[in-house]
Amino acid sequence: MKPSPFDLTNKVAIVTGSARGIGRAIAQGLASVGVKIVIADIKGLEAEKTAQKIQVDGGEAIAIPTDVRNRQECLQLIEQTVAHYHRLDIMVCNAGIDILKSANSLEESEWDNIINVNLKGYFHCAQQAAIQMIAQGTGGSIIMNSSIGGVVGISGSAAYTASKGGVNLLVRSLALEWADHQIRVNAFAPGYIDNIMEGTETFRRSPEEDQQHLNAVIPMKRRGKPEELVGPVLFLASEAASYVTGTILMVDGGYSAM
Repeated sequence: MKPSPFDLTNKVAIVTGSARGIGRAIAQGLASVGVKIVIADIKGLEAEKTAQKIQVDGGEAIAIPTDVRNRQECLQLIEQTVAHYHRLDIMVCNAGIDILKSANSLEESEWDNIINVNLKGYFHCAQQAAIQMIAQGTGGSIIMNSSIGGVVGISGSAAYTASKGGVNLLVRSLALEWADHQIRVNAFAPGYIDNIMEGTETFRRSPEEDQQHLNAVIPMKRRGKPEELVGPVLFLASEAASYVTGTILMVDGGYSAM
């Protein structure tokens, strides 16, 4: 019997921003199918706790504190991963922040921070991952967390939507550039997910207001769960997606179909 094209046993993956939220769900989901995980997050203590939780659940994981805004730290992330696991197969660029403010009150430093984490940080990690994958000669999969905000405007999130639109074109450009090396570059684009992103903790509708809003904009009439992003990532990481590159996979309950 041929091995499943979804088989990721003993592959090595880095997931940035994976100490909590969506990133943690993705890291745990990959670990559950036999992937060796690196939890990369600016919050080192929380990253270590997530790695320990994966280990307790029977998976293999280490934590490497990383600020993706810093190119040198991204280089060190790859070097430390390879020193421990001897290779890199999957890079999930997930670390992200937002600041919910009107465009006319957004400070320059706030704009810079969002772009530096959500776009510049993605490039740093993807670039260093690709350099390692090319040196290995084994190809690989680079997966970026985009957003519905990369294809539609969102009032109060000008910098965030600009960063995610940039991610979508970064995916397409890098996919073209690295295709000869059998490195696939794709993104998944979540819609409304039951997750509080860094920088948005103080903004939340009441449950009643939230449901009314969801009923109006999402055909499935509910928020997605972080765990529902695991399947798309497993697909994009695996040989089941061996001829898929440069694509943005919408995971939004039908939002973008309206």
